[in-house]
Amino acid sequence: MITRLARWMRGDEADTRLPWRIFWAAFLVRVLYITLAHTYRFRLTDEHFQFGWEAGRIARALATGHGYADPFGNSFAGHTGATAWLPPLYPLLIAGVFKLFGVYTAASAWVLLVINSALSAATVLAIWEIAVRCFSRRNAVWSAWLWALYPAAMQYAVRWIWEMTLTTAVFAWVIVLALRMRDVDRHSRYATESDSRLTLLWAIFGLMWGAIALSNSTLLLFLPVCGLWILIGTWGRPHALRNAVLGGLVFLASIAPWEARNFHVFDTFIPLRGNLGAELYMGNGPGSNGFLITYEHPNESPNQFRLYAELGEVRYVRMRGELAKAYIRAHPAHFVKDSLKRTYFFWFGVPSVSPWSVEIPRMLNFGFITLAGLMGLGLALHRRIPGAGMMAWAFLLLPISYYLVTAGARFRHPLEPLMTILGVYLFQSATPRYRDTKSESGMASPMAR
Repeated sequence: MITRLARWMRGDEADTRLPWRIFWAAFLVRVLYITLAHTYRFRLTDEHFQFGWEAGRIARALATGHGYADPFGNSFAGHTGATAWLPPLYPLLIAGVFKLFGVYTAASAWVLLVINSALSAATVLAIWEIAVRCFSRRNAVWSAWLWALYPAAMQYAVRWIWEMTLTTAVFAWVIVLALRMRDVDRHSRYATESDSRLTLLWAIFGLMWGAIALSNSTLLLFLPVCGLWILIGTWGRPHALRNAVLGGLVFLASIAPWEARNFHVFDTFIPLRGNLGAELYMGNGPGSNGFLITYEHPNESPNQFRLYAELGEVRYVRMRGELAKAYIRAHPAHFVKDSLKRTYFFWFGVPSVSPWSVEIPRMLNFGFITLAGLMGLGLALHRRIPGAGMMAWAFLLLPISYYLVTAGARFRHPLEPLMTILGVYLFQSATPRYRDTKSESGMASPMAR
């Protein structure tokens, strides 16, 4: 029985259905957990604020006819007006579910977590293709099953109504798209993209980056490098520059309605989200110690909420940003110290007040995944694995904003599909492998599997 299950999970070289088998396993495990563990039942305190936090509040305003507004407070605090505190993609998704299944209802929570689960399961398919193109089918099998079944990989899908799962899925597929466009394929398992299809893929590339920008704009630091990496690798193909320009135009067109709305509403340019100044103060203002000063958050502090409501979002954020910059200028060593702490938190976990019996295993698990992923990346760079350079740029650029402003465990999630693949690569590289004729051509022998 165990042998049969192992064969089912491993498949064989000719089994093209295995990635989809893992996808459905990942999806069903997540949905069963949501349903049986009742994770869709959020606390009623503070009028369901833990149901999506600011995104949930904005979605409530949208669903009740008040527009994209009111990211804080409760029903007794009144309306604070239009907002650009968050990019619109995930709040709009929540609002659509609210319209169909009710505001802050258990049914809405279940549906949203199931959508998260579908996105997390779709990441399995992206992980599979990245691993097959850059490493091996053996790596793909282990990486995909780890993502499907490892509890840490599914936690945000089954417990959090926030954008991490959406952003991670789209980002993983952007990596797949880049590898396809560069024709990275170590074992010639995929057909080369035609010139006409390459034009289409550039348009999809721009559209997917638009979705990332409207979900979590912090990841945009990687966009220029990713685009240049593709362009350099396709420069010899017909219309290479024209196609790259097309991708850029599609990206700009996808974010243009949001930018136009913000300029119309606030009479100023807001680069995708309008809360940077406030976040900068809560991360680096007086009393900062590497953690976010949540007691200065408008949702936690009645004084800050009143100030936010009186000044309006743009003036409030600008004022807080100026205070933060003044404090950083006056205390540069303190800012550097806090940034180093946040760097550590990003890669090795943010300490919490949980009991040591919970906290120590959590921190060890978080740090182990980081070390395995980074060491796997170093090995891939040393061995000149195709695509490893692009992955290295992602690891370098994506965390920068978090080092400077705030850090949380969830911010690392978009990198975790790559960390899973690279960690598996590290350990598989350390395992003695017995090769035969097939393994030399990229097909692992039965003993290597």
